[in-house]
Parts: sequence; structure tokens; C-alpha cells
Amino acid sequence: MKKKRQETIIELISKYPIETQEELTNHLNQLGFQTTQATVSRDIRELELTKIHKVDGKQTYGLVGSKEKEVSTKYQRILEDAISSLEVSENMLVVKTVSGMAMACAAALDALEIEGLLGSIAGDDTIFCVLKSNKIGKEVIHQIQTMIYKTEE
Repeated sequence: MKKKRQETIIELISKYPIETQEELTNHLNQLGFQTTQATVSRDIRELELTKIHKVDGKQTYGLVGSKEKEVSTKYQRILEDAISSLEVSENMLVVKTVSGMAMACAAALDALEIEGLLGSIAGDDTIFCVLKSNKIGKEVIHQIQTMIYKTEE
């Protein structure tokens, strides 16, 4: 039963933007699993789920394997060490970095698959990132800053 419940949790978080344990518990109960929030909390720890920051400011559950966590932490350190400023102009995000770090930083931004960021091109100390829309610049900056300074939840 536990294995099936945990498989269902993974399916649910991949299909729906689930923000809370209560919401996840409700989905499971609707599917016939008689479960409590305490059980769901244990499942979340065992599955190593994490909160993923979305462009709209919401945080939803996502699955990040230990290898991905390690890579994500490395990218986080690159961004933290390299970025000196972030500024938006229309649908373009201009990222200023420490000299010589723009390429590594752009590669990290691209690899992190930030929602709303379509791609980037880097020089020596400047990165131009194309955004999906000219309305999401502040949200993308917030998402990057949150990633840089995030603490384990």
C-alpha cells in the first residue's frame, strides 16, 4: 500500500501544482487512499520531495533526486558567486557577473530550467536572457534570487 501511495504521490505532483501537504492528502483521499497528513509528511521526506519555485510566485512539490540535488547546489553556488546584478528590459533579462564568469553562470541558468526563461547568451561578464513574456521579468528575478539564497525547507 505504501509503495502504491508513494507512486501516486509522484504522479499527482507531476500532474497538478500541489502546494501543501493538506492539498496532497485531499487528492490521495479522493483517490481512495485513507491517509493522514502525518503519513503524507513521512512520504514527502522518504521521496525527497522539495518545493519548486514557480514564476507566479507559488511553490509546488517536485521530485529532485540526490544527483540532481548535488548538481542544483553546484549551480546555486555558481550563481551566488558570479551574479552581481539582474535587470529587466522588456522581455530581456540582463545579468551582470564577475569578469570571466558569464558563460558558467549562463550554463547554470539554462540547466536549472527556470520557468519563463527561454535561453541565454553570454559574453565575459554579461548575460542576455530571453524571457517568454515582457510581463514576467520581476518574477524570474525573484525566482533566481530565491534559488541563490534558498534555505532547505
